Amino acid sequence: MSLTLSEAAKLSNDVLLKGVIETVVKESVVLQKLPFANVNGNSLTYNRENVAATAAFYDVGDTWVESTPTFTQLTATLRILGGDADVDNYIKATRQNIQDIEAAVIELKSKAVRHKFEDTFIYGNNATNSKEWSGIRKLIDCETASNQVIAMAATGATLTLAKLDQAIDAVKPGKPDLLLMSRRSRRKITALMRALSSIEVSKNEFGDYVELYNGIPLGISDAILDTHTLVDSVETATTGGASSTIYAVKFGEGAVLGIQGAGGMQVERLGSLETKDASRTRIKWYCAIADFSVLARAALIGVQD
Repeated sequence: MSLTLSEAAKLSNDVLLKGVIETVVKESVVLQKLPFANVNGNSLTYNRENVAATAAFYDVGDTWVESTPTFTQLTATLRILGGDADVDNYIKATRQNIQDIEAAVIELKSKAVRHKFEDTFIYGNNATNSKEWSGIRKLIDCETASNQVIAMAATGATLTLAKLDQAIDAVKPGKPDLLLMSRRSRRKITALMRALSSIEVSKNEFGDYVELYNGIPLGISDAILDTHTLVDSVETATTGGASSTIYAVKFGEGAVLGIQGAGGMQVERLGSLETKDASRTRIKWYCAIADFSVLARAALIGVQD
């Protein structure tokens, strides 16, 4: 069974851990939507269907033709994400009348973990950094032409709803669970919808209003850059240009799924340090993402202002 981090937080009795998870989730639309499955061991091996089985009509006496699907076996390996938060004992003892210094430092560190997770979810590339997992840009392979990569134009162009619909239709079966984009791209979609007098909104579990397009939530990620470069309808770099990318993603088992160690996100109090008058708290998370289906995600590249 897979749970989102916010649901897992409800099952935690550790007040500090629950607070860290809520901080991480509330600031990240990816973590609000992405469910996680616990993994025994350090990796998850799964099969991705390549070619589906077929069926046909036959006459009496016909020779039946056997058709078997083919699969590719993939492995998602857990990576270690985290950081240490040190609190000086003098500051902790003398500044508690203003605010809880330790809680503030741990909150900032948990936000750093969220930023790193979300950035890796988008731009992670295990081929260039073996310590991290590959994010959806690499999984979709925006640097090559495929059915899951839709380009606005050879070198980019202003967003149109027709192209956005094309990216949505590339995700099968059903609709994506989220359209993930930069703030600039969200503003453009809002302007196009406002011109049609068709803005849709709903509330998420935190009570925040979320805009929808065709019933699909528009998720903002500050990790997504507006500086991608396109040549011949493929992305050649993430800097040096004026384009952005909108990702259409379906979450869950059989789609894009988060995986984590059996302990989930952990907050470990390491206590007093030997070399300085401070105490240390470590936030660590053994996590990765599994990509069960190539049709569970698509990218609309070359989105310009």
